[in-house]
Parts: sequence; C-alpha cells; structure tokens
Amino acid sequence: MRVLVVEDERLLADAIAEWLRDGAHAVDLAYDGAAALERVGVNDYDVVVLDRDLPLVHGDDVCREIVSGETTARVLMLTAAAEITDRVDGLGLGADDYLTKPFAFPELAARVHALARRCRPAAPPTLRRAGITLDPARREVFRDGRYVPLAKKEFAVLAELLLADGAVVSAEQLLEKAWDEHADPFTGAVRLTVLKLRRKLADPPVVETVKGAGYRIP
Repeated sequence: MRVLVVEDERLLADAIAEWLRDGAHAVDLAYDGAAALERVGVNDYDVVVLDRDLPLVHGDDVCREIVSGETTARVLMLTAAAEITDRVDGLGLGADDYLTKPFAFPELAARVHALARRCRPAAPPTLRRAGITLDPARREVFRDGRYVPLAKKEFAVLAELLLADGAVVSAEQLLEKAWDEHADPFTGAVRLTVLKLRRKLADPPVVETVKGAGYRIP
C-alpha cells in the first residue's frame, strides 16, 4: 500500500510515517499543501493522510484537488478542531474519513487500512495461493503450515503478488506499492527482495519470473 502523509508538524509527520512503515507500507511525506499536490500529481497513492491546517495551500484546497482529480486515493483528514461542524465540513469537502488530534496511532493505522480496502476490489482477510497463507492483520505468513518470517519489503511484495491472483506484476508496480518515492528504480531492489522471498518460501519454487514482464505466483 502506498500512503502520502501531509502534515506541517514535522515530528508528528515523521512519527506517523514510521508507524505506517512498521506495517510494511510505502510512505511518502509532504510538509505543506503545495508539496502534497505535487506528489499526488506524480505518484499513485492508495491513501492520503491530510492535515487540514497546512501552509502554502490549505488542506481544504488539497482535498478538493484530490477529490476532483483522476486519482482514486482516499483521504483521511486530520485536524485539531473537534467540533461536529468541523467534521461535517471536512467530510463535505470529499474526505473519506476524519480524525481529530490528539489521536492514537493504532486507530490511525486501522483507519488507513480500512480506506485502502476501498481502493481495490474486495480481498479476503487472509490471502491464500499455492500453499501460501498471508494474514495482513497479524503480519504472518505460512507455507504449507510452516511459519515464514519475512522482512517488511518481502511481506509487502508477497502481498502484492497474492493480490494479483495469478496475474503478472511488473517490477515497476512492486516498486510503486512497496517502496517510497526515494527508492532508486535502478538499484535492483525488487529483484533482490524477490530473491530473498524465494529463499524463505523454500522449495518447490513458487514465485515465477516472467521474462520482460515481471513476477507472478501461478
């Protein structure tokens, strides 16, 4: 899952990003509304965590641009204003959810997960294919009943391959969903992560390389 966190309080923004990255998500950061609009115009996000009171471009205007654009990103609006009228106004702008400050990080993460599910075709709570079982909520993976400990990127790549339901997923798609905007597409990070994933899943091999196209779990 690819998330954009837009928050001008840098310590809070960094903390949110770190919490979401611990959940194996790719997270980009923007500290003002102008930077947020620039990133939304370039990257395909599943969820935008958006502070309402932003410098340069107000959060309300950022929300309007996202909602009226071609992106399918869902918007979780953050604000210090807790009045019912403020929440109603925020949802009226097109935000999909609304969370007041201060908030608990587990609740924010749960709301991000819930919004991300709306961006994709409905998927079962547990993903299964080729003897592999992946539980996103518990971040657990089993192959033929054997627990498989995975690093964050390995888990994210496997989840994308399972969600593809047998279709080929390109390296570019994996890079988009499992890494953030600072990832260098020429480092071979995807190839190396897939190699490590294959080793941990063990024999018989289950992740196929489709030459010139990407990877799949048939």
